[in-house]
Amino acid sequence: MPQYHVLGQIPRKRHTIFRKPDGGLYAEQLMGNEGFTGVASLLYHTHPPTTVKSARRICDIKYEADPDLTLRHRHFRTAGLPRGGSPTLDRVPLLFNEDIAMLWAQPDTQDEHFYRNSQADEVVYVAEGEGHLETQFGNLPIIPGDYLVIHRNIMHRYHFTKPAKLLVMESRGYVRTPSRYRNDYGQIVEGAPYSERDFRIPRELVTNDERGDFAIITKQYNGLTEHILDHHPCDVIGWDGMFYPWAFNIHDFEPIVGRVHQPPPVHQTFQGDGFVICSFCPRPYDFDPQSIPAPYNHSNVDSDEVLFYASSEFMSRKGIEYGSITLHPDGLPHGPHPGRAEASIGAKATDELAVMMDSFRPLKVAKAILPIEDPKYMTSWIDAQGGGFSPPTS
Repeated sequence: MPQYHVLGQIPRKRHTIFRKPDGGLYAEQLMGNEGFTGVASLLYHTHPPTTVKSARRICDIKYEADPDLTLRHRHFRTAGLPRGGSPTLDRVPLLFNEDIAMLWAQPDTQDEHFYRNSQADEVVYVAEGEGHLETQFGNLPIIPGDYLVIHRNIMHRYHFTKPAKLLVMESRGYVRTPSRYRNDYGQIVEGAPYSERDFRIPRELVTNDERGDFAIITKQYNGLTEHILDHHPCDVIGWDGMFYPWAFNIHDFEPIVGRVHQPPPVHQTFQGDGFVICSFCPRPYDFDPQSIPAPYNHSNVDSDEVLFYASSEFMSRKGIEYGSITLHPDGLPHGPHPGRAEASIGAKATDELAVMMDSFRPLKVAKAILPIEDPKYMTSWIDAQGGGFSPPTS
């Protein structure tokens, strides 16, 4: 990704006359990154996208960090966070630095407003929830296990038909597939853990020609601003290009396995500026009779490792639950819990499902999640007879 796509009606040539049935001109809009040289799309609107009636700053957004900088492994249970609020406005910060922020949302209301993040790309992992994402580029169906990639400034609105749990990752840079998965022409290569067939892009374009007051809430300058547009913002008659929202489902990731244990980069799914995202999926174990499938102890001397456990099973961990988040910071070795390496010998497969984010700059823990921390996690590598570990609470 991305690949060229066209949807709806467009003129034969760019920047040329394209008239509406009443004789007026459709309003052309270029949307893309890196000025006029990056990935972009051209959209054709029924009404100019610039007809804003009002603007007001709603609030500032500041992620407050835990002042305790003691270096230690940490574990948080998102099951302890309450459900409620908007999928876009009531997100709980989890971890953050200059490149990436991780947030959690369990909405119980539907947004009436449209939303756009103008200071970050978003990768939204749908742990639970079904529905669709409404955008100017068309509707994008949502199912559990989806990664929704919503590039910077793409306006959207969630419509959930089932309760949702969302892990939101905000990226300062452009989110893309790893460069090693693409050839010199941009095509996904043979041997990559997915292909273009696995990516879902908008296929249904709904054009709304409706006048009225429509609220768009924009995140920019570390705050939220509400703009009132004098028409429905999803009034696009057609578009083409390579800049649009898209989805990839974690269950479509094809794990790469080997004769002996393969390192985490084989699970890489996305590439960002200053971080990577990986998917740990059900897969056969290593097939050498002498192999130890559990990972070896390791020190990430230039990255922090975060795991979101999308199931209660993870082959190298004890004491985690569905929705757990662990942070293994740069500077400390980590590895399988006691007994896990031995137990993995001779096992044939794992049913684990997890999302990993490795950041190459230190992460800060948000104050908002301190109440859901398991304080005994740092000692959980001590055998059960000599150290404690809080059992799951749900």
